[in-house]
Amino acid sequence: MNPLELSRRSSASFYHLTDVSLEGCACQGLACFAARADNPQRWQQARANSPAVYCLGQCHHAPAAFADDADVAIGVHSSATVLLGNLVQGGARDIDTYRERGGGKAMRLALATYPGKVIAELEASGLRGRGGAGFPASTKWRAVASASAPQKYLVVNADEGDPGSFSDRLLLENDPFRLIEACVIAAHATGASHGIIYLRKEYPAARSVLENAMAQAREAGWLGQGVLGSTLDFDLGIHIGQGSYVCGEETSLLNSLEGRRPEVRLRPPQITEHGLHGQPTLVNNVETLCSVPWIIENGGERYAAIGIGKSRGTKLLSLNSLFNRPGLYEVDFGISLRDIVEKIGGGLRRGQLKGVMIGGPLAGLLPPALLDTALGYEELQTIGAAVGHGGVIAFADDTAIAEIVAEVFRFGSQESCGKCTPCHLGSPELASSFSAVLAGEKMSASRWHDLIDALEATSLCGHGRGLAEFSRAIERHYPEELAQCFA
Repeated sequence: MNPLELSRRSSASFYHLTDVSLEGCACQGLACFAARADNPQRWQQARANSPAVYCLGQCHHAPAAFADDADVAIGVHSSATVLLGNLVQGGARDIDTYRERGGGKAMRLALATYPGKVIAELEASGLRGRGGAGFPASTKWRAVASASAPQKYLVVNADEGDPGSFSDRLLLENDPFRLIEACVIAAHATGASHGIIYLRKEYPAARSVLENAMAQAREAGWLGQGVLGSTLDFDLGIHIGQGSYVCGEETSLLNSLEGRRPEVRLRPPQITEHGLHGQPTLVNNVETLCSVPWIIENGGERYAAIGIGKSRGTKLLSLNSLFNRPGLYEVDFGISLRDIVEKIGGGLRRGQLKGVMIGGPLAGLLPPALLDTALGYEELQTIGAAVGHGGVIAFADDTAIAEIVAEVFRFGSQESCGKCTPCHLGSPELASSFSAVLAGEKMSASRWHDLIDALEATSLCGHGRGLAEFSRAIERHYPEELAQCFA
């Protein structure tokens, strides 16, 4: 076997959905786990799936199965409608509808503006990456723009893998031209000539919509040579992932695009200097980019006037099926978690609230006593939580803490890339230990602390560190229930 074929096979073996049909698959994601009592038969179907599927982006009507077609509530509870304007009007899947509603104006403004001024506007807005890390968007854009290279890339991270999140899916399926417009603005500002949308396999409807939208955009002169008569040459393509949560981490994603095993890269160098194929690369997620047209059209200062502290603008939140009003909502940063749970979500439709997971499985679990905390990056960090990607999973009191811990580590072990030993070996040990706890056994408290310490101190990326942060949150907020698991 030649080295190229060996490399291809090694890379393919990493993914759990390569050559796997999703037809008939049910979801094992945490939102579906939280709602398992609502459809035990569907949950058993999910458990029987091999390989496991951990999120289909259908958390609003969990437990979910592939190709479920259920209506989803869309609501705007923010002082300005930055992201959901087209969605609340039924979507804009054709370019004429998008333009009739003002789409394309920001792109034309940007193309007529010096690239540095576009980045300055972004900096004034205070926009931070919505994929989870909350890194200032303008810092990335400026670094790529400043780099000198024969080729620069824009990569759209549409690998929305956090169980409990479906905001990117709905944006992609219902407002694709907003993303295309944002990509053109980003390309103009940074000097990128080629863009790639890294889309998860679990979203086939989004792929179809995007391909159709890009064809319309090329016909309209929005993509290709001399975009809208400017000097910008820029086009977009789509790459379909094959099942890997870790590919949501940007360096893993780039390795995946290069056909390598998508393990995390050491940094430095930063990908803004040495990214895809060794060239300067801008990676932003869907929601981050989709905020850009509004900022360019309305001004960075107006965007920055919304929010709290260092968390500016609006945020999309995906509320799971245990709420009375599950769905996708746009809110201002600064809203209290209580208002999210009780006013927007309408409280739980059954049982009492056990806890709320904000921002994905690696972001901790918050008890009802902390619901008066404001939604903000630093504000949530102070209580051991995170904004993350904006998934909001409510757990009712029919789910014990030990069950949640076992499920999070089962997911964590399945999705570990294997590069860091504590994550590769520690997460399955913790999953196994807590499965044993559920069967009536006890775990060593010292072993728990040793494994969590190792995950926290030595993990290369946010996957292992996030599992540790989740565990610290459980220790902090549910100490009595956790203590009952130990010998």
